[in-house]
Amino acid sequence: MGIVGVSRDCFPLDLARGRLKNVVAECDKLKLDVVGCDTIVETEHDAMTAAEELTARHINAVTVYLGNFGPEGPLTILAKTLHIPFMLVAAAEESGKSLIQGRGDAFCGMLNACLNASLRDLRPYVPAEPVGLPKDIAVNVAHFINVTRVVVGLKNLKVFSFGPRPHDFYACNAPIKPLYDLDVEVMENSELDMFELFKSVEDRRQDINAIANDMAKELGKGNKHPEKLKQLAQFELALMLFFEKNLGSRRFGVYANKCWPAFEKAFGFVPCYVNSRFAARGIPAACETDIYGAVSEYIVQLASQSPVTLLDVNNTVPDDLKIANLKGASRKDLFMGFHCGNTPSCRLRKGFCMKHQLIMNRLMEKPGAKPDITCGTLEGTLKPGPATIFRFQPKLANNRLMSYLAEGNVLDADPSSFGGIGVIGIPNFARFYRYVLLEKQFPHHTAMAFSRVGKAAFDAMRLLGVDDIQTPRTEGRLYPEENPF
Repeated sequence: MGIVGVSRDCFPLDLARGRLKNVVAECDKLKLDVVGCDTIVETEHDAMTAAEELTARHINAVTVYLGNFGPEGPLTILAKTLHIPFMLVAAAEESGKSLIQGRGDAFCGMLNACLNASLRDLRPYVPAEPVGLPKDIAVNVAHFINVTRVVVGLKNLKVFSFGPRPHDFYACNAPIKPLYDLDVEVMENSELDMFELFKSVEDRRQDINAIANDMAKELGKGNKHPEKLKQLAQFELALMLFFEKNLGSRRFGVYANKCWPAFEKAFGFVPCYVNSRFAARGIPAACETDIYGAVSEYIVQLASQSPVTLLDVNNTVPDDLKIANLKGASRKDLFMGFHCGNTPSCRLRKGFCMKHQLIMNRLMEKPGAKPDITCGTLEGTLKPGPATIFRFQPKLANNRLMSYLAEGNVLDADPSSFGGIGVIGIPNFARFYRYVLLEKQFPHHTAMAFSRVGKAAFDAMRLLGVDDIQTPRTEGRLYPEENPF
């Protein structure tokens, strides 16, 4: 994160310089990784000098700080030249004793800066309270770092998918153009490509054994199908080598893979546990070829800086299932988030196990027979604690991106069911489900972070140009389609 001060030439340059120095000092107190620019921008020439300096110091986002009124032309030329995410903030007046020689009028200058950014088709990030004292600006910088981690991360992302999107889950449709518009790269492959990759590493026994041993260590007593570990390890090795070989121009990647029903008959297992292990190391792996689900996971992973999961917004919670604390939600606001077994083990309570997948077992194997090709799913109860669900997706009508965000909790409750599953309580979710998830035709998958990341993710969506961002509305605030009577 770079910080550059700007100054209008009819105001004291030292005023902007001194105020910038104080902002950098406050950032240091918060232990923020920031780079202060030595050049104060007054002129277009200064803008070019500052751009060269900041580029040489390898910044990939910049805070433009109006230490006084600021030069609207040079500062927006700087932003356009750098072509990276930028925030506009400004200095508040410090004291009634310095309102003659020490008044900066940056409150006024912000108006012109935002107007000029629009004239140049630039989209700055402007925080809720953009004008403040140095300690306030440092807090804004800290938040902007979280926001731009999402933006910069997406611009360095490649999505790997294997297999066509399933007919019965067409809701996981994935128009590619909106992702290209965000600078996300996409590489689609067939299930046959995946099978060939799997077979290509079968002779690498030492690597496979090492991964299988690591799996056994992670699972412990929960290793209910040890006979499947080497097959799963071979699959993990194949995907990891493919990932490393094919990142190309990008630094980060996610997977969105077809996982049933043909997969099990060809490979001899379900891939869920391997997906969970990829998610644990920062490579979300969405099932059912859900490309936008994988990218949604990646976004909340960047916002939370910790492993996340992809869940079905799955089933209601029976009234007789006992829950001691609803954490501000009502019973009608509860649902169970479920998936076969792609949630990282670090996000499950103790006692997680690698089992067989019950739904697939019903479909693919004989009733009463010992499970075989449907083994390999990680089952357990989600750890209780704060949570944020998130999804972004193109609208079916016009492919413009829309998204939703909701904060709540994984509740301390026994779901009394199978899979990777937990009871989730989100205040006002019942109406949100009806008038956002259903009304706007969002698919059944939601990404979930195990922390509160709504603020950063919301601002990142805005900075990326996603204007349709839905959040739960409290009682009395109607959704546009909601009947007021």
